[in-house]
Amino acid sequence: MAKNLDFLGELDLDDPTQASQQIANKLRAAILTRRLAPGDKLPSQPELSARYGVARETVKRAMEILRGERLVVSRQGSGAYVRAQTQKARELGPHIEQAFGRPHVTVDFAGFSGETLRNAITEVLEKIRTGSLTPETIAVRLLISDMSVPMALPARAETNADDPAVRERAERITRRAVDAIADQVAELGDLGLVRSATVEVRMHRAAPLFKLYVLNSDEVFFGYYPVAERTVSIKGEPTPIFDLLGKDVPLFHYAVTDDDASHGTQFVESSKAWFDSVWNTIAYGYTP
Repeated sequence: MAKNLDFLGELDLDDPTQASQQIANKLRAAILTRRLAPGDKLPSQPELSARYGVARETVKRAMEILRGERLVVSRQGSGAYVRAQTQKARELGPHIEQAFGRPHVTVDFAGFSGETLRNAITEVLEKIRTGSLTPETIAVRLLISDMSVPMALPARAETNADDPAVRERAERITRRAVDAIADQVAELGDLGLVRSATVEVRMHRAAPLFKLYVLNSDEVFFGYYPVAERTVSIKGEPTPIFDLLGKDVPLFHYAVTDDDASHGTQFVESSKAWFDSVWNTIAYGYTP
């Protein structure tokens, strides 16, 4: 008896998005909502081909997209399976540590506050202090939103509009994380534990909608900030706001491979180009 694949939905024939990308989007949604749980076997290529009325090559391209995002793994002769652990924010730490195992370390971050990066990097820098890790140089670039100017997010929920008091709260959170990263990295240089340790920070006027980490120019973590209404304390008063939720959001992992045409390689190169384009054009200096 054929498997019931109704939860995967149908292709939208009016959508200009390629069928392979639509199929990948539907499978990704099923994985992130746990309709397909970690360790589950995905429908086979023939099953998906029949389900959507497309060629198996189209399904194959969809699977390549998901493998590039490290959401699925293929087992020879057995099929494709949801990874035992999908990429989440808490998994960033081991990759940060691995990145700092190299002689020359570069970390580029774009996003809201950098709290996740601060937490991950704190443990790694302690290992440099104890001699467990011995990089020669560290160069960190932080690209953040300037909360001193009007923003679409975060916003006061009652009016769905910019509010200076809401932004002041966000600015305090951001500065706390950014300044901590800068101080901790600089300390390693001051102590002579690394030959060179630098942190550059630039700001821009766009509201933060996603977070991006580029590690050593060959590995990227990318995730969206969900927007949610919640109540926070502003000047001692409970205030409903539309806020950005960054903790434990799914982070999609991409890495450079030997294949220049691979999904991972192209995503990393595009991410680096985007970061540099903003850094070198509309971004400006940060005053601690």
